[in-house]
Amino acid sequence: MDSILEAFLGLILGAILMFWMFSFFRKKKSKELTEHQSIVLLDKIRSVCKLVSVEGDFAEIYKYENTKERFMSLVSSKKKALIVINAKAHIGYDLKKVKMHADNARKKIVLTNFPEPEVLSIEPELQFYDIKNGLFNAFSPDDLTALNLEAKQHIKEKIPNSGLMDTAKREVLEAILLIESIAETIGWKLDYSALEIPLKQEQLKK
Repeated sequence: MDSILEAFLGLILGAILMFWMFSFFRKKKSKELTEHQSIVLLDKIRSVCKLVSVEGDFAEIYKYENTKERFMSLVSSKKKALIVINAKAHIGYDLKKVKMHADNARKKIVLTNFPEPEVLSIEPELQFYDIKNGLFNAFSPDDLTALNLEAKQHIKEKIPNSGLMDTAKREVLEAILLIESIAETIGWKLDYSALEIPLKQEQLKK
């Protein structure tokens, strides 16, 4: 009788031990899977990198002049041109600058800071008119490279007064909703309650 009781108790203890080990490894596996999901999700959001939210077109007339002097400044030679700059500027957000962390227990991505909009790219197209070369100061291929850089800088200086940055700030909620949709693809939630978003309610009504 004692041997039967001991065997029965052994079976119960074995079953409890097996159940405990099964629960432990299942929880550990679930925790590892959740942590892996959060890492993948954060990497996925950052991999979007740069998000264009506003595009602006510029048309500017730029007068270029360059003078070279020779023979101890006794002789000068000027080249000049009238340049029409047609440029496309992209304003948006560098998502690598987003500050966020994963709440693995609640399967949440907590967004704590969103960057300010910035100029992501400027694509100028130059058209030359009224080109005049100097005697020993003519336009060269290197001048075209330099003029492209000058054109980009010229357009960049125009952007602050163009209203594009303000428009991009009003579009910030759409950028955040994009991150939210990325999180939802693997069953996570995005918490951005810590952010102060201008015109948040008005944009949600649209």
